[in-house]
Amino acid sequence: MATLTQTTKEKTAAPATQKVSGSDAVIRSLLAEGVDLVFGYPGGAIMPVYDSLYQNGKKIEHILTRHEQGAIHAAEAFAKISGKVGVVFATSGPGATNLVTGLSNAKIDSTPLVCITGQVTSNLLGFDAFQETDMIGISMPVTKWNYQITKAEEIPLAFAKAFYIACSGRPGPVLLDITKDALLSSIENFSYQKVERISGYYPYPKIDMEKVREAANLINNAKKPLILAGQGITISGAEKELETFVNKTGIPVAATLFGLTAFPSKHPLFVGMLGMHGNYAPNIKTNEADLIIAIGMRFDDRVTGDTSKYAKNAKVIHIDIDAAEIDKNIKTKVAVVSDAKKALEKLISLVQKNNFEEWLNEFKDLDKVEQDEIIAPNIAPKGKALRMAEVVHRVSEMTKGDPIVVTDVGQHQMMAARYYKFLKPKSIITSGGLGTMGFGLPAAVGAGIAGKDRGVILFVGDGGFQMTIQELATLWHYKIPVKIVLLNNNFLGMVRQWQQLFFDKRYACTTMHNPDFVKIAEGFGLKSRKVQERAELDGALSEMLDSDTAYLLVVEVEKEGNVFPMVPAGAAVSEMILKP
Repeated sequence: MATLTQTTKEKTAAPATQKVSGSDAVIRSLLAEGVDLVFGYPGGAIMPVYDSLYQNGKKIEHILTRHEQGAIHAAEAFAKISGKVGVVFATSGPGATNLVTGLSNAKIDSTPLVCITGQVTSNLLGFDAFQETDMIGISMPVTKWNYQITKAEEIPLAFAKAFYIACSGRPGPVLLDITKDALLSSIENFSYQKVERISGYYPYPKIDMEKVREAANLINNAKKPLILAGQGITISGAEKELETFVNKTGIPVAATLFGLTAFPSKHPLFVGMLGMHGNYAPNIKTNEADLIIAIGMRFDDRVTGDTSKYAKNAKVIHIDIDAAEIDKNIKTKVAVVSDAKKALEKLISLVQKNNFEEWLNEFKDLDKVEQDEIIAPNIAPKGKALRMAEVVHRVSEMTKGDPIVVTDVGQHQMMAARYYKFLKPKSIITSGGLGTMGFGLPAAVGAGIAGKDRGVILFVGDGGFQMTIQELATLWHYKIPVKIVLLNNNFLGMVRQWQQLFFDKRYACTTMHNPDFVKIAEGFGLKSRKVQERAELDGALSEMLDSDTAYLLVVEVEKEGNVFPMVPAGAAVSEMILKP
């Protein structure tokens, strides 16, 4: 287990105070880190912390979700939009284990969280006491760091380390498990020092300028280069640097799902989204490029397809702050281990002004094929049934790309990514690497709090919506005006699509027998309406968008609609199919 003996250096310090309880030390530590909002759910082992929270008045606001999974997903979205560390409280046993999905989600999606769980008293550890679970063992694979606190005096340093580790370098979740006796015992002289260094932990690698120069040389001599923009650009705040770099070099830009808002979708050099359900042109042209410049992305299998056939004509420049991602999936020619912003700043001065008009026209030709065969028929279908794509398209047009878009996981997620035009940074919140159904509604809670000045649109399917439907109560309780577009096809849509294409339409256990969602929403105090006809759509969307409170719009869409283009599992990205 990790220890607290690593070297630290004082950054800022809170003055020593008189004797305080461990639970008071938790609250004081959070205040010293600038925390003013936490998400959570109380219980026996964490109760002393809630008592100290109560006694500290309104210094820290607490959002009571209706399930611990809801709390951690809300904290994830809050962290991504606010730029702060998301903080979560949960009790021991089932309360703590209900965080595991969110921890896994945050770990793979690089989201900074500090999760604080109560634990049974230290003398009961290992005795299978009531609501005892080994959270250190359980959470170790899905956290950036975890630690069990058994003495009150450990709290200040453990919290200082937790916040530093969570948000430094490649961000991620941290878990602090605190025994109840540590919360109830006292610290003689409480003081808090923020951490700025930990021995053996180097989250900010020193940039190797020789590698930067090698990368610049490859860029300056490329004939068919392609930039792959990932979430690392957003995390490092490098959106402007990327645009400057692109405008100078003239290199086309494709984005991962998480990289979509790192570069303006209306920019003439933006060529679309990568991946299994991404745009046709960037997927096909990836295997024709002679240079791939991957920035802040990890070559996920949904982006690469069959790695043995991926970008065989290209030299690869990989820029990433996490050295563990280099050569993990795709072999690189030049690796620049660095924060994306710093690397781009260095590259901008070394690359030559250029344009690749002929190469860009090849993307445009393929984009026209997709526009004619996929996009146009989807946003203006001739059939009677409403399609997911046309609903997303209309929301995009009516909102002009202003709100934050949150999605759950499934067909609607890919439709939102494909048909909503993202114009601002930090405009999409979704579950990427883990693909967590049930993420959307609680994430909309966190996004709605952090992005209250922008507004939030949630696109969700009928399957994922019912996994965390209880969080409608959280929206109502805290008056968070999220606009929910439930795209209801009465199927587990993405699974059904695979069953149709690869299992001869054997729809095993994917048909959904759904309740009356409008009545349910009204029972939770939300305005709601159902739409089944195209003629009603715009009026219903206007009513939803004009509402000053949370609103659920249930849109009945075609039951067997599919997401195309598609890279079949195990295929190369250049083997993308446009139709079944």
